[in-house]
Amino acid sequence: MANLYKKDSPFQVYISFKKYLDVLEHIRYNDRLEYRVNYAESLIEKTKNFKELKEGFQDTSLLEKNEELIKLLLADLFPTGLTHNEIKAASIPLSNITFNYTERFKGILKDAGKDFEIELRNISDNEFYVFCCCLILQSYFKKDIKSTIPFYYDIPNKQGIMKHYKITVNSDFTEIFPTEDAQIPSDDILDMLLENLDDFKLWKKYFPSQSWILKGFTIISLVDCTSEVALSDLKSSMIEIDPEDLNPNENLTEIFKSYFDVAELNFGLMTFNKKEQKLDKLPIYESVLTNHILDFWINAFDEETRINTFNNLSHNSKPIVVSNVNNLDENVRQLPSFNILKDNNVNSFMVIPIMKDNDLLAIMEFTSPIAGSFNGLKLKKMEFFSDMILFSLSRFYFEKNYQIEAIIQREYTSIHDSVVWKFRNEAEKYFTASLGKKIYTLKQISFKNLTPLFGVSDIRSSSEKRFNLMLQDLNQQIEWLIDILALTNSDSEKFTLALDVFENELNNEIKADTEQRFQRLLREEIHPFLQAKLEMRSPREVKTKIKDYFLQMRPQTDLFYNHRKKLDDSITLLNRKLADMLDENQVKAQQIFPHYYERFKSDGVEHNLYIGHNIAPELHYTSKVVHKLRYWQLKTICKMELEFQSFKKDLPIPLDIASLIFVYNEKIDIRFRMDEKRFDVDGAYNSYYEIIKKRLDKAHVKDSSERITAPGKITIVYFGMENQREYLEYVTKLQKKGILQHDVEFLKVEDLQGITGLLALRVSISQDHAVS
Repeated sequence: MANLYKKDSPFQVYISFKKYLDVLEHIRYNDRLEYRVNYAESLIEKTKNFKELKEGFQDTSLLEKNEELIKLLLADLFPTGLTHNEIKAASIPLSNITFNYTERFKGILKDAGKDFEIELRNISDNEFYVFCCCLILQSYFKKDIKSTIPFYYDIPNKQGIMKHYKITVNSDFTEIFPTEDAQIPSDDILDMLLENLDDFKLWKKYFPSQSWILKGFTIISLVDCTSEVALSDLKSSMIEIDPEDLNPNENLTEIFKSYFDVAELNFGLMTFNKKEQKLDKLPIYESVLTNHILDFWINAFDEETRINTFNNLSHNSKPIVVSNVNNLDENVRQLPSFNILKDNNVNSFMVIPIMKDNDLLAIMEFTSPIAGSFNGLKLKKMEFFSDMILFSLSRFYFEKNYQIEAIIQREYTSIHDSVVWKFRNEAEKYFTASLGKKIYTLKQISFKNLTPLFGVSDIRSSSEKRFNLMLQDLNQQIEWLIDILALTNSDSEKFTLALDVFENELNNEIKADTEQRFQRLLREEIHPFLQAKLEMRSPREVKTKIKDYFLQMRPQTDLFYNHRKKLDDSITLLNRKLADMLDENQVKAQQIFPHYYERFKSDGVEHNLYIGHNIAPELHYTSKVVHKLRYWQLKTICKMELEFQSFKKDLPIPLDIASLIFVYNEKIDIRFRMDEKRFDVDGAYNSYYEIIKKRLDKAHVKDSSERITAPGKITIVYFGMENQREYLEYVTKLQKKGILQHDVEFLKVEDLQGITGLLALRVSISQDHAVS
C-alpha cells in the first residue's frame, strides 16, 4: 500500500473525487437549468469508465495519465478567466502532491527551477501527526477545536528571492472514517488528549499509524504574503540581537532580500558609542553584516569630520536614500565617498539612523549593485518594523550593561555569590525607602562566627629569580650599548666609561638605587645620543644596530626586559592555570555548603574560605560541614600540585611551587569595607589570624634553617593534637588513593613574633597519580 505522505500520520490516504461526483449527480437530477443538467451529465458520462475516480486510488501516476480528464472534471472549480490571476491547485490533503495548477501557479513553479520541491514550512513530524489527529476529532467526532495552524510554502523566484505564500485549503471534498483496526476513544479520553497537545506518544497510542481513512482531494489557494512573513522573521531576528548569542541569524540578509524584494542586497548595522563619538561593530554579527558605507565612515574620516557627521545625524535624523548613484550631483561624484561606492559596486543604497529620544543609537545601511533597488517606497516599508529595531537595540544595550556589570562583579569586586543576598537585602530596603521619599542609611555588611580556611600555592624563590634575571637583562643591555658605542666616533667615550662603572656595580656591589640611576643615564644622555645618530648620516651598520637595540627595549622603562618577561609570562601562566582549577573545584565546594570564597594571584595563588551558619541561615549547619570542606581543600591543593607537575615543563622559566594549608579553630568575623570594596577580618582580635597567615610565608622548622614548606610537598600548619588527628585521617584517605606518599613528617614551627606553639604536618605528593 502506497503512503502518500512523507511524514508518518494516522491516515491511509486515497485520492478520490467521489464527493465532487456526488455534487454533479445532485445537479443532474435536481437542477432546474437545463444547460447545467447537461453539463453535469456529460462529465459523469466521461468519468464512468474511470471507477478509481470515485472509489479512490493511491497510484499518483494516474493523475498524470488522466490530466486532461481531471482538468475537465474540475473546470467549474478552476475558472479559465482567473487562471492567470489565481495561484491555485488541487492537492492530496496535507501532502506536497499537487496537480491541476492554474497558469500563474505553473509559472511560479517553473521560475523556482526543475529541482525545486514544494515543502510545508515550519512543522515538525510530531506536530504534523497531532494536527492530523485533530482533523479526525474535528471531522468525525465533531469537536469544535478550530485547529487552524497556518501553512506556508517557501518558493524562490527567478532572481533567487525567497517568496512566501500562505495556503488556504478547501476540504469540502474530503471524508474521514475509521478502519477496522481503529480505536474509538471516549469523550473523556478526547478531552484528556486535547489537554496534552505536546504529548505525541499519547496521541499515537489512541490514534495509531494508518488506522483511519482519509479520502478525497482538497483545493489549495496561495496568497503572496512575502512581506508579512519576512516582517515576522525580521522581528524575531531583531529580538535575537543579544551579546550572549554566539549563533547569530545567518539568514538576516536573505530575509531583507525577501522583504524589500531586492535580489542582490547587503545589510550593515553599527551601534553608536555616544561617549567616544564613534561607531562600534557587533562582533558576533561580523560574518553576517556588510558595512560598505559605515566602514568608510569609521576608517576614512578624521576625528573632527566624523564627530561633525554624527552631530548632524543626531540633529537631522532623516534617512539618506539614493536610488541610482550615477544620478547624483556632479559635486557629490567628486567626493572620496563616491569612489568608495563605485569600488564596492554600490549603485543604490539607504542609510538610516536609528534614534531614541533624539539620541543616535545605531545606523543601518542597505546597499545593492542593482540601480533602482531602493527608493522612497522601500524606505516606507521600514516604518513597519522601526519600533522593533528600537526595542531590539534598547534590549541589546540593557543586556550589554548587565553583562558589563556582571564582569565587573566577577573580576573586580569581592561580592561573592554566596553573600550577595545580604547586599541585595540592604539595597532593596534602600530602594523601597527611596520610593517612599524616606531616608535610609545603608547598614554595615558583616558575617560573624565564621570558621576560616586558608591555603596557598606559593612560587618558591621568585624574588631571587627576578633579581638574577634583572641582572641578566641589564648586563645584556650594557653589552649592546658598548658594542654600538664602539662603532661610533670618539664623542661616545664618556658613555662607555659610565657603562663600565654600572657593569662593575651590578656584578659586585649593587646598590638600592643602581637601576634607577642607570635608567636616568639612559633617558637623559645615552638614548638622546643614539636617536641623534639615527637622524644623522651614520653608517648603515650603526643605524641597524641602534634600531635593533630599541626593539628589545621596553618603552615604559627604557630597559631590556627579555629574561624578566619570560619569568612574568611563566608566573602568569602558572597563576592562571592554578586559579582556574581552584575556581572550577570551588563549584563542588559550594555544593557541600555555601560559603564566602576569595582568591588572590601574586607570586602564586592563595585562597580564603569562610564558613558558617550566617552565610546560609536557611540551611542546616554542623561541624561536619567544616570537616568536609577541610578534606575538599586538601584534596584540591593536591590536585593543583599534580596539575602543576603536568605543565611545569612548558614554562619559559623553570619554577617550583610549595603548598601550605593553615588550620584555625577560632571563630572570626568578616566585614565589607566600603572604601576598599572588599571583605576583611573585623576587629583587633580577629586580626591575629591575618598576622599568623602573613608570618607563615617564610617560616622555618624550629631550630633549623629549613623552610616549613617544600616543593612537591603539602604542609599543614595547626594548633593542637585535635587538628593533627583530624588531618591524619584525611592524609590516610589520600594515601590509600595513591595521591599522597607514606612519608608524613611531624614538625614544630619556629616561634614567630607573638606566635608560639604552631605544629605542622608535611607529606609528599605522589608524582604518578591523577586526582579524580
